[in-house]
Amino acid sequence: MKTLLATTAAIGMMMAGILAATSHASEPAATPASPVYGVTLPQGYRQWELIAPALEDAPLNELRAVVGNAVAVDAYHRDSQPFPDGTVLVKLAWKRQPSAEFASATVPGAATTVQVMVKDSRKYAATGGWGFGRFVNGQPADEAQHRTCFACHEARAKGHDYVFTRYAP
Repeated sequence: MKTLLATTAAIGMMMAGILAATSHASEPAATPASPVYGVTLPQGYRQWELIAPALEDAPLNELRAVVGNAVAVDAYHRDSQPFPDGTVLVKLAWKRQPSAEFASATVPGAATTVQVMVKDSRKYAATGGWGFGRFVNGQPADEAQHRTCFACHEARAKGHDYVFTRYAP
């Protein structure tokens, strides 16, 4: 009986070690965070609802789409300002290029950036309640670029809770 218990205990310890090693090995790598604000790319953002498309002329020459999480979409539908904590907006941007199939159409070319705004009025009190993230190829842009985010939003969109994007019906 002692041998059976010892064997069972040994097998249990061995299985626990294997499970611990396996779960540790399969954990995703840490998500890169933006400098200054610590914002990360939200999981599943590519499946979020479209808030509005946008077109940027010179100098960037980009097609853009802003998507939002459920909190953002609800706030837009209710025309609720300021946006509630938990609102997350993501702007995807691509270089514009002419369509190969239809010359007068413009289509997305190479991806340029993914930009994120996260509303947390306590954590980001100094920047109107918003944290910002700008990512190129999945990696955060440099600190200098992040330091310009709030100044631009404050100068141009303060009256709309620092958000440029309006809901496209």
